[in-house]
Amino acid sequence: MASENSFDVVSKFDKQEVDNALNQAAKEVRQRFDFKNTGATIDWSGELIELEASTEERVKAVLDVFQSKLVRRGISLKAFDPGEPRSSGKVWKITGSMVEGISTENAKKIAKLVRDEGPKGVKAQIQGDELRISSKKRDDLQAVQKLITDADYDFAVQFTNYR
Repeated sequence: MASENSFDVVSKFDKQEVDNALNQAAKEVRQRFDFKNTGATIDWSGELIELEASTEERVKAVLDVFQSKLVRRGISLKAFDPGEPRSSGKVWKITGSMVEGISTENAKKIAKLVRDEGPKGVKAQIQGDELRISSKKRDDLQAVQKLITDADYDFAVQFTNYR
């Protein structure tokens, strides 16, 4: 009797790795010559990440430094949602947030993709902010993983709990 194999599709990130990337970016911004006397900073503001500088170009450069640190730490840029640069007095700011969890609409998109284009006998079930994919054949699950990664959604996707 064949048992069901399954895995979960999630959208998560390691908060400690984000904190490490932010600290590395802050250190680089403090030490780099092109950021001297621009008031460039990056730090946590509650759950949000606040970037500041004296000009719009400098705040975008701080954003670029932070994004490069995220990539180096293995965190998808789709997990970080930066806002638009805005002027606040004499300072330019960007407020961004880390996005975690798969919304119901996005889970439905993935489930529809698995139903329409995936192998027969593969089931997709929405469980809160994650999606469980199950099948009797492991090869079918691997095909579904490839299908989902090739779809290139606008949110980060990871596969966990593979059984």
